[in-house]
Amino acid sequence: MTTSLNELETQLVALKQEATPAIAKTDTLDQLEQLRVNYLGKKGQLSQILRGMGKLSPEDRPRIGALANEVKEALQQSLDNKRQELQAAQIQAKLAAETLDVTMPGVYKPQGRIHPLNSIIDQVLDIFVGLGYTVATGPEMETDYYNFEALNTPQDHPARDMQDTFYLPDGNLLRTHTSSVQIRYMENNEPPIRIIAPGRVYRRDTVDATHSAVFHQIEILAVDEDITFGDLKGTLKVFFQELFGEDVDVRLRASYFPFTEPSAEIDVKWRGKWLEMGGCGMVDPNVLKTVGYDPEIYTGFAAGFGAERFALVMHQIDDIRRLYTSDLRFLQQF
Repeated sequence: MTTSLNELETQLVALKQEATPAIAKTDTLDQLEQLRVNYLGKKGQLSQILRGMGKLSPEDRPRIGALANEVKEALQQSLDNKRQELQAAQIQAKLAAETLDVTMPGVYKPQGRIHPLNSIIDQVLDIFVGLGYTVATGPEMETDYYNFEALNTPQDHPARDMQDTFYLPDGNLLRTHTSSVQIRYMENNEPPIRIIAPGRVYRRDTVDATHSAVFHQIEILAVDEDITFGDLKGTLKVFFQELFGEDVDVRLRASYFPFTEPSAEIDVKWRGKWLEMGGCGMVDPNVLKTVGYDPEIYTGFAAGFGAERFALVMHQIDDIRRLYTSDLRFLQQF
């Protein structure tokens, strides 16, 4: 029995001497867990040693039990200390990898800006939506019917000469104005209607400081009972006062458009000068008949503006081509 007691004591001391440096040398939490299972697990070395206690006399068992508890507590303390050390090192490594050094210069990312043309269109839409208008859109490739004939401009009409057009091989064309949107909308909606139609349009123009083959139009249309020319002028005055300021004057000069009668050019006095801003007029009865409206019951007005014209005037831009060249030296001013 004495030999068995000494053997167990020797095994417990040897286990402590083996495990303590092994725990201290561990580099990872996974390795540490493997050591815990190897030494203190249910099938670990300490459990195997304690199985020999059954051969001891009753008076020797407490001695071995006390020594086993001492070894177990020592190893458990070593495991806990090493675990805390490894966890702290892991946290420090993560902080070092993810820390933002505020003393270093940041990566510069220039702030985006809305294009001056889009900005003008958005301003105009906001004003008219505030007046109760609905935004309407349509295709940029149109039929001759929607672009001309439905707008009181048959094939032999001299007004077609006013708009040099891009025709396509199938007989369709790139729309020369957004008035075609008005026809499409009226065909599918009954009065009263109030719409604003912004969009890109095309004309076979010679490009220079004030002309472009591709530009943007904004057109309005209102149809209801008892609409008058005075409603048109009042609407235009409110719009331009919102866009340019309360002190602007608006005047209408007699003009001609095939789809309105009477028709007028719109001038705005801004910064002491009269500037032409667009065209307008009362919707021609023939146009109302084309879409199935009774001109004896309904009347309406329409007006059209060039978005580029607004941008040139409001930002004092000297050449329309600057709006299309994507030159950052120009665009960063806005």
